[in-house]
Amino acid sequence: MRLIAERLNQPTFDPNLWADSGYLPTPTIIEAAQALYASHNVEDIARSEADTQNLGQTSQQLLQLIHDARINKRKIICFVTGVPGAGKTLVGLNIASIHANREEKEYSVFLSGNGPLVTVLQEALARDRSSRTGDSISATRKETESFIQNIHRFRDEYLHGGVPPEKVAIFDEAQRAWDKEQASDFMRRKRGIVDFDKSEPEFLIEVMDRRQDWAFIIALVGGGQEINKGEAGLAGWLNALKAKFLEWDVYFSTALLSGEYISMGVDLNAVSRANILPNLHLATSMRSFRAEKLSSFVHYLVSGRCGLAVSLYKEIGHVYPIKVTRDLAKAKAWVKQHKRANESMGLLASSNGIRLKAEGIFVKNKIDPAKWFLSGAEDIRSAEFLEDVATEFDVQGLELDWCVVAWDADYRFNGQEFEHWEFRGTKWEMRHQAVRKRYLENAYRVLLTRARQGMVIFVPKGDKSDETRDPKFYDHTYKYLIDCGIGVI
Repeated sequence: MRLIAERLNQPTFDPNLWADSGYLPTPTIIEAAQALYASHNVEDIARSEADTQNLGQTSQQLLQLIHDARINKRKIICFVTGVPGAGKTLVGLNIASIHANREEKEYSVFLSGNGPLVTVLQEALARDRSSRTGDSISATRKETESFIQNIHRFRDEYLHGGVPPEKVAIFDEAQRAWDKEQASDFMRRKRGIVDFDKSEPEFLIEVMDRRQDWAFIIALVGGGQEINKGEAGLAGWLNALKAKFLEWDVYFSTALLSGEYISMGVDLNAVSRANILPNLHLATSMRSFRAEKLSSFVHYLVSGRCGLAVSLYKEIGHVYPIKVTRDLAKAKAWVKQHKRANESMGLLASSNGIRLKAEGIFVKNKIDPAKWFLSGAEDIRSAEFLEDVATEFDVQGLELDWCVVAWDADYRFNGQEFEHWEFRGTKWEMRHQAVRKRYLENAYRVLLTRARQGMVIFVPKGDKSDETRDPKFYDHTYKYLIDCGIGVI
């Protein structure tokens, strides 16, 4: 090793010191949550190539504000933004784990409307605690289900009044909360409440506002990731604050005033008591820890800006490999070849990739998220088996090391730009509504930012004898990906 260092004209290298140093791989969100639950510090968890300083500073800033809110009887909402995989969820889990005791003066709860994320984290933490303490799995599951809750369960508990015991509510993926139309429709159909006329953000703030002494909300916001009908986006929270909660202090970073957050309808002009804190934005991706610019590359790729995508891939390609192929077997072999030790891998596709069925990829089959993410390669239901496919709804907020992303004709390049399609019944129909187009684009953004270390994109060849899989639906997309700098296997 010393000889290599000398030949490459590197600083003096001590192989013994290197061999004795700790191995500090960047953890997945599941591993990080387990470590936090076992009372590790967030700075220790996010070590190695990730941005530990930013995570630690954001956590400390929030803890200080929570303490100030309690001491001075204030009601505060903080918007924490960040690039995909930057650790927003990790920050939220860190706060919740520090104040997880119901008897705590700053008792906190982590809430998410992302069902798969909640299921996977609850089960992962329960299994980990059971293995460490010897407690029964049923007991540890009960404990983790109070520490991490589904936001809809929390919402339903306070539909008819009541004050929550939690002083701090942490809403993960806050941009996915329902708008008034979606929330009202759901309440009428599923809960029998005909006069519900509030958006989810408005109702959730109202629930915490019922506390007479003080209350604190942390809204963890991801940009460009609304993927389903009726998601209010960041504007839903701000509109509620402007209309009804003028006594709440609002904290955010300047990142909220630019880029994709502005495109989400952000308008802070009418928000009273607004305060800027730089530490409330996480700028470095932990998920793609070898390629901080992956999210920008994917953004340009999905939006059809090939030139910008090419220039960015030149910067990240040597540390974050991306390949494209038209052979699914080759795609699976590639991720198996690159996977090492206990690294994870899985097969992903758009929820509307209906015609991938001809390739043996069944997006309509429902997976069990806990088994898919947590089971070993010997389990045919696991991600490791590369047989069951997960969609954007299954994996948003979670991650794998290596991914096969199957690209169907729902989002197809025509040689000039991307077209938005939806498969209905027996044929493809073009999407015309801007909001439905955005959901599709964001679905591919989610899918293409799940891999921490690298991915291969599978584009089918199609079949001339099948009008729903005409090769021209796929050929331009395949060429476009190559034009963006992605190599072929």
